[in-house]
Amino acid sequence: MIEENAADRLDGAPHPRERFVLIGHGEAERSLLDAYRGSRMHHAWLISGPQGIGKATLAYRFARFVLANPDPARLAPAVPDLTVASEHPVSRRIVAGAHPDLLALRRIAEAGKDKIPQDISVNAMREIVRFFGSTAGEGGWRICIVDAADDLNRSSANALLKLLEEPPPRSLFLIVVHMPGRLLPTIRSRCRTLPLAPLSEAELVAGLGSFDEVKIPDDEAHAIARRAEGSLRRGLEIAEGGQAAFAAAVETELARLPATDPQALHALGDKLARRDDTQFDLFLDAVTHHIHASVRAGLGEGARRLAPLSEVWEKIDTAAAQVRTFNLERKPFVFQVFGWLAEAGRRRT
Repeated sequence: MIEENAADRLDGAPHPRERFVLIGHGEAERSLLDAYRGSRMHHAWLISGPQGIGKATLAYRFARFVLANPDPARLAPAVPDLTVASEHPVSRRIVAGAHPDLLALRRIAEAGKDKIPQDISVNAMREIVRFFGSTAGEGGWRICIVDAADDLNRSSANALLKLLEEPPPRSLFLIVVHMPGRLLPTIRSRCRTLPLAPLSEAELVAGLGSFDEVKIPDDEAHAIARRAEGSLRRGLEIAEGGQAAFAAAVETELARLPATDPQALHALGDKLARRDDTQFDLFLDAVTHHIHASVRAGLGEGARRLAPLSEVWEKIDTAAAQVRTFNLERKPFVFQVFGWLAEAGRRRT
């Protein structure tokens, strides 16, 4: 495993190029295989969907398959999916980041530096121009994976567009994007779109159990999957450092409302004070789900009785944005949130 300081790598988990297991997305995988096997192979694919659901894993899986099978006419009809053995020479070179015909465009710290750049700059795009301007090292396809297109700035997006407008022969662009609506419409129009859906709870449980590097008990995996919102990456983040236990503690205190336990809130505030963004997100997710559940339960009560819930959500949303923007202390925020929720609950009784 190559150790890198990159935006697309999660500590303690393999990089997507090192993953040989694809969780879910069977229909999308078949679409890629059918297109490659037939006459519908497009030079650019926009693989879209929420972050952490396997888009990059699918992109590397397809790239590995194409490079291992450069002539689609010679594919056996019985080939069921995009599997390539980890022992295959193509797989080994991709894992090592050393395949001459695969280029990954991503946010990664420069050699000798710790800071990850904020975007994919136009300077990085010049590497792609050189890559496609040379002869394919293996005499076949040249593949570029963009992970993720959300990180392109205006200049690099325009540079990518120029390549998509006049693609070199036997070139393939696999463009991962979390929010395709923010991409240049001209980029979207030159790609075949392949949308991926969030993973189901069962798929998330299977995914969490598929990592040799991460050991999660079955009962904890189910609890994590319920909170991961279809994202395997998010599930792994929750699993790291006992985040599932933290989320459960938040839910326990929400269930007490409108009563509150100051000692328990102090404990939650102490954990949030560590400036862990994943825990902060989990806290807000639990609060959001609590408010939504309260609204659903009170749909027949009329707008007047639901008004306190709407008001408290606006307060929490505004305060959370201020905490993030100004890097404010998070412990007082916990007491604010529970105080507002308790008051909203009393107004509705």
